[in-house]
Amino acid sequence: VQLQASGGGLVQAGGSLRLSCAASGRAFSNYIMGWFRQAPGKEREFVAAVGSTGTTYYADSVEGRFTISRDNAKNTVNLQMNSLKPEDTAVYYCAAKRFAPVVTSEYDYWGQGTLVTVSS
Repeated sequence: VQLQASGGGLVQAGGSLRLSCAASGRAFSNYIMGWFRQAPGKEREFVAAVGSTGTTYYADSVEGRFTISRDNAKNTVNLQMNSLKPEDTAVYYCAAKRFAPVVTSEYDYWGQGTLVTVSS
């Protein structure tokens, strides 16, 4: 599976961005798809994930502001980010794995990352 993330950019606090991740390869619908982020000087952290059945998972820090969704027909997973805060600034990565657990950094496939910068 190859993953290509896009959609990052510069936005003011309170604004919105939509990240997309395009996946190549077969059986996309069988994969758990996740978004992670890494801020400068910090470890990579879990942001959100969507399971093969559509169940969604969120980090407490983004619950209610971010929405993850998948389109199995297009082999894409999206992350709608609203009410952005300066602390959301990070490189965002999409990732894929076949089996649980979901909320862990141990995913099998990773995209290249896209930078999100939120100005105050």
